[in-house]
Amino acid sequence: MAEKFAGDFRKGTTFEMEGNVFKVVDFQHVKPGKGSAFVRTKLKNVITGAVIDKTFNPSDKYPEATIEKREMQYLYNDGDLYYFMDNETYEQMPLNKDVLSDALKFLKENMNVTVISYKGNVFSVEPPMFVELEVTYTEPGFSGNTTTTSGKPATLENGYEISVPLFVNIGDTIRIDTRTGEYMERV
Repeated sequence: MAEKFAGDFRKGTTFEMEGNVFKVVDFQHVKPGKGSAFVRTKLKNVITGAVIDKTFNPSDKYPEATIEKREMQYLYNDGDLYYFMDNETYEQMPLNKDVLSDALKFLKENMNVTVISYKGNVFSVEPPMFVELEVTYTEPGFSGNTTTTSGKPATLENGYEISVPLFVNIGDTIRIDTRTGEYMERV
């Protein structure tokens, strides 16, 4: 297994430390006038999502962690199990609801997603950056109501609720940015 010096850390580098896998979110090489240089980092635990600040000696070595990303298609859910199909082997993989976290809000049957794993253990599912979903319920907009710019709640075809502008109606398909979870435009 390849090792990585802390002095070689860059954004996106993944490595193992204390039995966990971390991804470098931000880093800064510091060379003070007195004393030895060090590397100040912001790390994200890829399994739990927790973010920590940690300082390293540039000569510290850590085993590199190889994160696997596979494109899979979401098929359906049965209770708390969500079924995905590998686009190359056509194998089906059930994943527990808690692994999906925020991706659940944007899933739609037959949608391609990125399944992320470490040593065969799936820890995250990433939906596409933008998804298009149909509005199944929302209150009608009121003409002349221009004093509020906050919008109104709308229920989407997958059950997720989002705030949309007043002009969006039932049956409209809307585009959502999955990074922010916000309405972007009517399609």
